[in-house]
Amino acid sequence: METTTEKNTATFTHLSTLSQYVFPFGNYIFPILIWSTKKDKSEFVDHHGKQAINFQLSLLIYTLILAAIALPILIYTVFKDNTFSNFDYHTDFPFESIHFQDHIGIITVGLVAVFVFFCMKIAEFFLIIYASIQTSNGKKYKYPLTIPFLK
Repeated sequence: METTTEKNTATFTHLSTLSQYVFPFGNYIFPILIWSTKKDKSEFVDHHGKQAINFQLSLLIYTLILAAIALPILIYTVFKDNTFSNFDYHTDFPFESIHFQDHIGIITVGLVAVFVFFCMKIAEFFLIIYASIQTSNGKKYKYPLTIPFLK
């Protein structure tokens, strides 16, 4: 049976990942700080700390994969038909030389990657809230599609 303090600490570990919206890398720093100070005192807090950190690291990996798909496509599409002679220091970017219709398939792949990223961020927010609720009720929650970095 978990104590109220253990439940609150584990819940706060999950909620601390939302600090990413205020502090850069807060979604890694704060859960690691909370987990590392309390992991030896409670198996419940240890489990939830690992879950929160693993989930954030998994999302980082997924984001890097999506960026590796979308960014080269963006760069290729924008700069394929442009040469350095098209750029003049006194004019804006030459958008008239970009022909999107010639690259619609590859642009679609890039847009799907961006769409999946935004869906992932929305799902992350709601999964963090759901994990916090389950943890506050004393249940051991496991995030879906999480790579177990910390076991």
